[in-house]
Parts: sequence; C-alpha cells; structure tokens
Amino acid sequence: MQINRLTRTYRYDGIDLPVPPHLADDLAALRAYHATLFPGIVNAEMVDAGVSGTAHVTEYRRAVGTKG
Repeated sequence: MQINRLTRTYRYDGIDLPVPPHLADDLAALRAYHATLFPGIVNAEMVDAGVSGTAHVTEYRRAVGTKG
C-alpha cells in the first residue's frame, strides 16, 4: 500500500488560484482573498471537482440564471 499526499487546488473559470499558506486552513478567509482577485467568486458556488493527478480540486462555479 502506498499513501500519496494530495495538495488542495482552487480553480475559477479554468484558472488555478494561488493559496497563501496562512489562509490554507480558513475557507472563509481564502474565499475572501480569491474574491479580491475575481469579484465573481463572491456569488459563486464551491464545488468539489474530485482528484486530478496529485491535487484535490475545488472549483468556484458562477451562479447562472435570471434575476427576479
């Protein structure tokens, strides 16, 4: 049996976002940081996209729909 350590990757619109080490464990602060880079993340949904290679990927997906 072999154990592989996965890194966390956050992705928005096909772009891998940076994860500062001091924010890696605080999802709310990390989301706020990513929202400063891409304002659309404020209203986006966090979706577990699974494992890709050696990374566990979480995607921010924009809400699509009509206002009203």
